[in-house]
Amino acid sequence: MSEKTLTRMDLAEAVHAQVGLSRNDSASLVESVLQHISDALVAGESVKISSFGTFSVRDKSARVGRNPKTGIEVPINPRRVLTFRSSHLMKERVAHGDS
Repeated sequence: MSEKTLTRMDLAEAVHAQVGLSRNDSASLVESVLQHISDALVAGESVKISSFGTFSVRDKSARVGRNPKTGIEVPINPRRVLTFRSSHLMKERVAHGDS
């Protein structure tokens, strides 16, 4: 497996190379898209990107957990969690190593 991590700057550089926008405009575009996605998630909306996957926010209720090391019960507070479900196409691409 690769140890490389895709960053915002990598995305901006890809936009610059493929679309031809300036580096500053490419970085602004990437930031704008990410901001729209995060704003929608904060508002509780799902974000579906065709052929990629769906990001959604789930509310988890309070529950009692257990420390696996000691066995002591610990209350877990209610919280919102971000989930991602990849599309079937993305699952197939990753499984086959398609680029």
